[in-house]
Amino acid sequence: MQNYEQRIEKLKELINKSEKIVFFGGAGVSTESGVKDYRSEDGLYNTVKEFGVRPETILSHSFFIKNPDIFYDFYRKYFLQENIKPNAAHYALSDLEKMGNLSAVITQNIDGLHQLAGSEKVFEIHGTAKVHYCMGCGEKYDKYKILNEKVPICDKCGDIIRPKVTLYEEALDDEVTEGAIEAILNADLLIIGGTSLTVYPAAAFIRYYKGKNIVLINRSETPLDYKMSLIFHESIGRVLTDALK
Repeated sequence: MQNYEQRIEKLKELINKSEKIVFFGGAGVSTESGVKDYRSEDGLYNTVKEFGVRPETILSHSFFIKNPDIFYDFYRKYFLQENIKPNAAHYALSDLEKMGNLSAVITQNIDGLHQLAGSEKVFEIHGTAKVHYCMGCGEKYDKYKILNEKVPICDKCGDIIRPKVTLYEEALDDEVTEGAIEAILNADLLIIGGTSLTVYPAAAFIRYYKGKNIVLINRSETPLDYKMSLIFHESIGRVLTDALK
């Protein structure tokens, strides 16, 4: 296997000759900003016990409807953290877009850090925690109302306000899904980062890629490592930063 420096040189070569790179990322992209992932040993699903219900259950549509108070206690604590900033990976992807090589970021994350770092073409396939709206009339609210009411209620119609995130039992947004698939279909290089490639339907997106090379940057092995042209089991921020030097 090639050493790190050799693999970085290969990644530089792939980036330099590509004009429609698509980055497909998961929770591991944001862990370097201090955001917990879901399935690792230190992730939400293995460490959060204080609610008496598994996080996977709390993050379902049916639980939200029946227990919005518990949902919001969990959501405020783990998804509305203050002072979370973009990390080196987010900024490197933003730079790559400005250079004209990156055509889209497709993210499973809901934290909005890609946009905060300056990326413009971002498909958030699981929605965003930056937008909250009334389930009755659609009125939008900022996070301050969410932070200050145990169960935020719409001032106009009295219905419950919810985050614009895709919960378990809910379908992905059609427009976002179609845009993400089109970007992958047209890509000349696919870079995958910070995802175990085990969460469906999101992980199925990569099957639409028709190009030759796929680069994987992930701390641990995935079930699809055998399909990758180039693999880094190192920090995403480090790899992307080194590749742009």
